[in-house]
Amino acid sequence: MSDATVVCSNLSFSWPDDTPVFQDLSFTLAAGRTGLVAPNGSGKSTLLKLIAGDLRPATGSVSVGGTLGHLPQTLPLTADLTVADVLGVADVIRALDAVESGDVGEEHFATIGDDWDIEERTRAQLDRLGVAGLALDRSLGTLSGGQVVQLGLAAQLLRRPDVLLLDEPTNNLDRDARHRLYDVLTDFPGLLLVVAHDRDLLDRMDGIAELGGSRLRFYGGDFTAYEEAVRAEQEVAEKNVRNAEQELKREKREMQQAHERAERRASNAARNLKNAGLPRIFAGNMKRGAQESAGRSGQLHASRVGEAKARLDEAGRALRAEARITVDLPDTQVPSGRDLFLGTGMQVRHDGRNVFADGGVDLSVRGPERIALTGPNGAGKTTLMHLITGARLPDGGEIRRGDGRVAHLSQRLDLLDPDRTVAESFAAFAPERPEAERMNLLARFLFRGPRAHLPVGVLSGGERLRATLVCVLCAEPAPQLLLLDEPTNNLDLVSVGQLESALDSYRGAFIVVSHDERFLAGIGVNRRLRLVGGELEDEGAPTG
Repeated sequence: MSDATVVCSNLSFSWPDDTPVFQDLSFTLAAGRTGLVAPNGSGKSTLLKLIAGDLRPATGSVSVGGTLGHLPQTLPLTADLTVADVLGVADVIRALDAVESGDVGEEHFATIGDDWDIEERTRAQLDRLGVAGLALDRSLGTLSGGQVVQLGLAAQLLRRPDVLLLDEPTNNLDRDARHRLYDVLTDFPGLLLVVAHDRDLLDRMDGIAELGGSRLRFYGGDFTAYEEAVRAEQEVAEKNVRNAEQELKREKREMQQAHERAERRASNAARNLKNAGLPRIFAGNMKRGAQESAGRSGQLHASRVGEAKARLDEAGRALRAEARITVDLPDTQVPSGRDLFLGTGMQVRHDGRNVFADGGVDLSVRGPERIALTGPNGAGKTTLMHLITGARLPDGGEIRRGDGRVAHLSQRLDLLDPDRTVAESFAAFAPERPEAERMNLLARFLFRGPRAHLPVGVLSGGERLRATLVCVLCAEPAPQLLLLDEPTNNLDLVSVGQLESALDSYRGAFIVVSHDERFLAGIGVNRRLRLVGGELEDEGAPTG
C-alpha cells in the first residue's frame, strides 16, 4: 500500500452560481495519516468529494493511486435499508445462502467472486468498531446516529481501500466508539485523509494540511504541533505588523519634516535673492532649481511611504482573523419556576422491543436549566429528544408540555429546505421581522452579503448549523426549550466557539446530547442526565 497517492493538479471548482471554491489548487499526498483543517465553508468536504469523484472539477485533474474509500459527512442512507445493504454485502450473502442450499447457478459464483469469507470478515470488522451485536437484517431506522456512522466506516474498510477519505468520522460516536475508531485508524496502512474537529483524533495524525483559499499548506506533526506552529507564525506576523506600522509612521513623519524644511528653505531663499539684488532671470533659475530639488525629495519620501504601506498590507495579510457570532436573545428568558416538560413512565417500542427499561423513564425540565444528556450509542438519546418535541408519540406513559415553543436541532440538520436560500429560510421562520432586521441578524451569524443568498443545500456542515441556529433562536416566538442533538458535529474548532457564544446569549432551557466534554464545559451545563441500560440517571450538577 506504500504506492497509495492522491495528486491534484491545477484544480478549479465553482458552485452553480459561479461562486468559486478553488482556483488552480495543486498538491500531492502519499501514504500516511493527514488531518485536513480549515474554517467551515472553506471547501474541505468539497475537496474530498472531488478526490472521490463525486464532484467534477471545472478545470484541472485528480489522480488517485489505489482503491479508494470515502465516508462523507452526511451518509445518503434511507431508514428501510438493512445493515447488510449498508455494508454492501447483502447480495454476496444471499448468493452464499443460495449455494449452501444447493443452487449452483453461475450467477451466484460470479456474485461471490473471492468473497467466500465475507460474513466472517464483516463480523470481525463490526467487532473492531464495537457494533458486533448488530443483526445483518436489522433496518437502519432502528439504529442510532453513531451506529450508522460506524456502519458507514465498516462498509469502507471492507473494501480494503488503499486511500481512505473520512469526513468527520467521530460524529455521534460515544467515548468507547471513538477510541475503537482511533485504534482502527492507527493500524490503517495506506493513505488516510481526515476532516475532523475532534482534537484527539487530529492528535493521532502524522501531519496537518491547512486549506486556505486555493492553497494547501502542510505542517509536520499532530494537531498540537500545528497549533504551536500557527501560534509562532501569528506572533511573528503581529510583530511584523507592529514594525510595519512604526515604519509607516516614521516615513510619514520624515516626509512631513522634509516638506517643512523645503518650505523654509524656499522662503529663506526668496528673501535672500530679493536682498541680494540679483538679475530677475538668474533669480528665477535658482528658484526653479530649488523647487525641482524639493519636488524630487517629496517624490522620494512619498515613494518610501507607499512602500511602507505595502509592507504593512503584506504583514496584515499574514494575520488570521476569526469571526465570532454575536447575538442578543432577551426574548428567550424563562422564569426559574416554570415547568417546560414533564414525562412519567415514558416508553417507546422499536421492532417489538422496549427502548427503555420496564416502567419507562421519567424526566422533568423546569426554568432555564442547562442539561447535558449523555450515554452510549444506541441507548435511546435521540428517541428521548423526539418524545420531548412531540415528533414521536410514546407507547406508554404520560407527557405534559408547557406553553412555550420547543425547538429542535437534529443530528442531520434537516430542519431547513435545501433549495431555499438562507435569507428565504429565515424569512419563513420570522416573517414579522422587517427585512433589514433579518439581514442584520444574519450578518451577526456570519451570513453577510452574497453568503445570505446561498441555497442551504450548498452550505458546509458548520454553515448549515449557523443557518439553523439563526432560524431557530431568532424565530417568532422565541423558543423556551431548545434541544440540540450532537450540535458540534461537522464544526471546526472556531465554529464550536461560535456556537458556545450563541448559547451563552440564550436565556431559555436547553438539553444537549453531546460526547464532547470540552464543549459541555464551555456552555455552562448545570445538570447532567445519563441514559444507559434503558435507565435515565440524574447525575445532578457537574463536578469540578
